[in-house]
Amino acid sequence: MTASLVDSMAMRQTMGRFATGVAVITTEHDGVPHGMTVNSLTSVSLDPPLLLVCFNHGARSADAVTSAGRFAVNILSARQQPIALRFAQRGEDHFAGLGLEYDGHRVPVVPGALAHLDCDVERVVEAGDHTVVFGEVKDVCAREGGALGFHRGRFADVTPHGHEPEHWFF
Repeated sequence: MTASLVDSMAMRQTMGRFATGVAVITTEHDGVPHGMTVNSLTSVSLDPPLLLVCFNHGARSADAVTSAGRFAVNILSARQQPIALRFAQRGEDHFAGLGLEYDGHRVPVVPGALAHLDCDVERVVEAGDHTVVFGEVKDVCAREGGALGFHRGRFADVTPHGHEPEHWFF
């Protein structure tokens, strides 16, 4: 393999211009819940329903997902930035103080997320400094609301063109 001419920081900054959504991947292995915030998530196929998620090499959650053989994708709502930050912390017990909620799913899920997709691990591919996990979607549930976005290293609001942003009243 030849050395890359592209600087890794330049690559990161350039790809940061591509806006993404934010999700938390959750699973349970040997009775222990695991979760990790990701924004590298892609729908791959509708027939069969497949998606992929990328994990950094060595991520505990990646190991748990591949060992368990199943996981949930929790697509976060605009108001769930604290959840995204919680699950982005390395080496933490992300579920501490949250309690586990299954809500009819096979693994713990993030309450109040915009969507949950239950997946079985279909394939695992090592690519560069990431482990790419392909999941076959077995069940989905979704609700209305604004999505949490990520752009240029920051959280962002996702508002469809022609729509006013949602106003939150408490």
